[in-house]
Amino acid sequence: MSRPDDLERMWRDLAPIGRSARSGGYDRSPWHGAELELRAWFRQQAGDRGLAVEEDPFGNLVAWWRPAGTDGARAVLTGSHLDSVPDGGAFDGPLGVVSALAALDLLREQGVAPARPLGIAVFAEEEGSRFGRACLGSRLASGTTGWDDARELVDAGGTRLGDLVPGGAPDGWLLEADTYVELHVEQGRALVDRGAAVGVGSAIWPHGRWRYDVLGRADHAGTTRMEDRVDPMLTVAMTVLAANKQARISGQRATFGRVEVHPNGTNAVPSRVSAWLDARAESDAALQELVAGIERQARERAERDGTTLRVAAESLTGELAFDAALTARCSAVLGGAPVLPTQAGHDAGVLQAAGITSTMLFVRNPTGVSHSPAEHAEAEDCLAGVEALGAVLADLLGEGANGAVA
Repeated sequence: MSRPDDLERMWRDLAPIGRSARSGGYDRSPWHGAELELRAWFRQQAGDRGLAVEEDPFGNLVAWWRPAGTDGARAVLTGSHLDSVPDGGAFDGPLGVVSALAALDLLREQGVAPARPLGIAVFAEEEGSRFGRACLGSRLASGTTGWDDARELVDAGGTRLGDLVPGGAPDGWLLEADTYVELHVEQGRALVDRGAAVGVGSAIWPHGRWRYDVLGRADHAGTTRMEDRVDPMLTVAMTVLAANKQARISGQRATFGRVEVHPNGTNAVPSRVSAWLDARAESDAALQELVAGIERQARERAERDGTTLRVAAESLTGELAFDAALTARCSAVLGGAPVLPTQAGHDAGVLQAAGITSTMLFVRNPTGVSHSPAEHAEAEDCLAGVEALGAVLADLLGEGANGAVA
């Protein structure tokens, strides 16, 4: 059994890093103080376990366990990320990294003799909170995003990604692996409904981000009659309500969570409002229909308001199914654990799309709340997650390079 004190000790080490005294949430923006401290913590934890840590040109870390006799065999990867959204929760990302280290301890305690190497990965800029591209580290490492494009990404303070990491061509460390299993706190309530502590991922809903720029006319908030205004805020406000209604009716997801207003004065009608739509749906067709419907209503409203609307897609990830055989195998190893899709994007989806056989394990979230200081998982369920990850890894590591059971 995994020892509770191992997991709890690591969790205690992480708890204060990047935490807001005001909200209790976390700000672990990539390549800033808190996230850099977490990287140092991971290196220390890996070193204490005798693991060799590599950092690729894009800031991804991987700690390798290469027992004798595993030379030449394709590796199994696990892990997650350590960065957070602004004022995010404690579990999204770090739970997968801590659980991977704890699962390794468990395998060693059980005397598992792997036929394959094991890598514990920490992917950089998974949330996209600093440079606006979700899963950026895994996309760069897998070659699905090119460095010539990514190097010019700029954060809110004007810092280029190319000034933070060396970049260049992928160094090939991902090619050493053919399987990836990522443990993550569930970002929903499916496991609560099923009465299960741990589940296995089947797919990631298609999702994307769209920027809505609405142009109007700056004016005085007091002297300008309501009927004389060209107010872009009205167009955005009605679009937000329309998106909510469209998503509710169709059973999909649509969120405007970020807004920028210019000139952003209390006593001024704005001249421009920019808003970002996050949309997710159960299929590519459903997503296309949802996004088209929201844009259509936004344009109709802009025409009534006299404003100008510009819409640009900033990212789009299509429907993705995890490897069905691996998913079924993990569920069987865990005694028939429930299999469920996720509406959130993950590095596991990027790796699956890049040809690395992937799936996920989810740990029950009692409220379903995520990307929030209220995000939570019970200690007992986290320990069950470590046990589950350990069992899955033990099963996968028992295969040689040709897939035969050792």
